[in-house]
This record gives sequence, C-alpha cells and structure tokens, in this order.
Amino acid sequence: MNKVEHIGIAVNSVKLAGEIYSKLLNAPVYKTETVESEHVVTAFLQSGPNKIELLEALNDDSAITKFIAKKGEGIHHIAFEVDDIEAEMKRLKNEGFVLLNDKPKQGADNKLVCFVHPKSANGVLIELCQEI
Repeated sequence: MNKVEHIGIAVNSVKLAGEIYSKLLNAPVYKTETVESEHVVTAFLQSGPNKIELLEALNDDSAITKFIAKKGEGIHHIAFEVDDIEAEMKRLKNEGFVLLNDKPKQGADNKLVCFVHPKSANGVLIELCQEI
C-alpha cells in the first residue's frame, strides 16, 4: 500500500457537507460524481495532499443509508492507494483478511476499488483503490 488516498465521510447531504468542508479546509469541492454500483453521490475536496470523499446515499440499497441509520454521519472508511489491486487482494486474503468483494469494481474518481471487512481491521472499513 502506497499512501492514504482519501478518507470517506458518510453524510446526509453532499451539498451541505461540501459547504461545511469547503470552509473548514479552505478548499472547494473539485468533483462530484454518482456511483450507481454503490448507490451513492460523492464529492471530493483536497487540501494539500489530503483528500476527503463525502458520500451521500441515493436510496435505501446504499451501504451509506445503513451506516448513517446505525452510526450517524461520520468517518465511513479510510482508502489506501495500491499499484496492483488484484495482487493486494490476493495478499490480504492469504494473510486472513476478509474482503467484501471477490473482484475489484469501478469506484469513484476513476478508481478500481475493493473493501476489507471492518471485522478484519479492528472495526475500520478499509478501501483499496487503484488508478485506472
């Protein structure tokens, strides 16, 4: 794993949260995107090398809907950049980690993604992401 790529934050409204984080980070939302496969709308902000991904559920099928219902708005995941997502998935499986995906899938921001189950990582949802 190369670096923390971004921190994902579950929110009720990308628009309202984007305004708050823009003020907080003194940085604009530079990209919004709908990710149909995850049933979310995302917005990205960047301050220096640090990126934040805001995630709003599109419907009740979204993991974000379930997350907010259970825990409220807040940090949802930490994403790590990888060079070869399939090799990293194989390595983690061999180390005993439980993955939420059998194969990488299209994520936001032109990335292939895979998630590590929080039970395998001390309660933290970990996202692996590879630039496409």
